[in-house]
Amino acid sequence: MTHRLLSLDKPTLDDREAIVAPLRAYNREHAAPTEMLPLAILLQDDQGQTVGGLWGRTLFDWLYVELLAVPEYLRGQDVGTSLMRKAEQIARDRGCVGAWLDTFAFQARGFYERLGYRVFGEIADHPVGSARYFLSKRFG
Repeated sequence: MTHRLLSLDKPTLDDREAIVAPLRAYNREHAAPTEMLPLAILLQDDQGQTVGGLWGRTLFDWLYVELLAVPEYLRGQDVGTSLMRKAEQIARDRGCVGAWLDTFAFQARGFYERLGYRVFGEIADHPVGSARYFLSKRFG
């Protein structure tokens, strides 16, 4: 059987699923059965419009926070802290033992550290002249 490499500028969800399927099969052989569950907490204004929030997932007893967005006009009012605390509680309720995320030097490293997260990895010069940090927190 021959194979080829095909690079797509606009892959579909079916393309992603085709890549994920063999990974899931491999993981089932080497780790306890688990299900990836999405976690979304929407931040809405008085008109019901979503203006930010938190997007992540739980898998293998850890929460991964992919996105956290709080509009500028709500910063400094503990909205981000509330979003993180709610996500952490949902993760605990799902049996998670911790959470991890990444952020850039020009974003929110200090915010996450104030919530008890600690840097476990760094990519220097990403983007050039800055850095990307990986942080985690074990739940007590």
